[in-house]
Amino acid sequence: MKAFVFPGQGAQFVGMGKDLYESNPKAKELFEKANEVLGFRITDLMFNGTEDDLKQTKVTQPAVFLHSVVLALTMGEEFCPDMVAGHSLGEFSALVAAGALSFEQGLRLVEARALAMQKACEAAPSTMAAIIGMPDEQVEAICATIEGVCVAANYNSPGQVVISGEIAAIEQACVKFKEAGAKRALPLKVGGAFHSPLMEPARAELAEAIEQAEFSVPRCPIYQNVDAKPHTDPEEIKANLVKQLTAPVRWSQIMAAMVADGMTEAEELGPGKVLQGLIGRTYRDVTVTGRQ
Repeated sequence: MKAFVFPGQGAQFVGMGKDLYESNPKAKELFEKANEVLGFRITDLMFNGTEDDLKQTKVTQPAVFLHSVVLALTMGEEFCPDMVAGHSLGEFSALVAAGALSFEQGLRLVEARALAMQKACEAAPSTMAAIIGMPDEQVEAICATIEGVCVAANYNSPGQVVISGEIAAIEQACVKFKEAGAKRALPLKVGGAFHSPLMEPARAELAEAIEQAEFSVPRCPIYQNVDAKPHTDPEEIKANLVKQLTAPVRWSQIMAAMVADGMTEAEELGPGKVLQGLIGRTYRDVTVTGRQ
């Protein structure tokens, strides 16, 4: 069985999607449609902008979404998923690729999500850190001892968890993790505490936009971030998307569930190779590929 997986924020790079735009008329049409919907030429920033341009959440999220979705929509019969999943933002890409959301509605939701998250980041200065070489349970236990907001936000693979919260709390946590024997406790260059309670204002804002969007039954199950389970019911999918902003990304559990359900191949669509690395290192029997 084949899974298609979609990356999240952080995978962006200058020049992303440019070859696709220049070589495929349908891709060019979709990119131009996105420029129209967003009201600015995001393609200029993707193809020729600076790294700083691309790092802004309001640019990064639509850019990564676009790169992934345009790839999927221009593959024709080659896009034949038995299952799909996306890491954080990538969940929206997966839903559009699998036909649960239209291209335009998906883009509008991603834009709303990005703007709401940027606003929440500006309201509460916060950050994230990667903890390497420690079991999930120990990460959770140490987070629970920290004063202030400090939670496990991304379960990326066994032994790799990202924590999220207030700046002072994350700094304190990094010291404790090193003392407790973590291989690394590495502060990340991000603009806020994604997938933590500090995203509550953004969650409330996004809930409104999601409620108004029209969702269909996807062509195959989508394994969602909040519970790592396969979903096809539009109402369940919507509810899980809303919860996703303040809940952790359970990518380790998604990989395990997809393998248990018969995944033998995984193809990553979009910028970077992060998900290929996570799947390939954890499940050596799975054939992993990607396209940008």
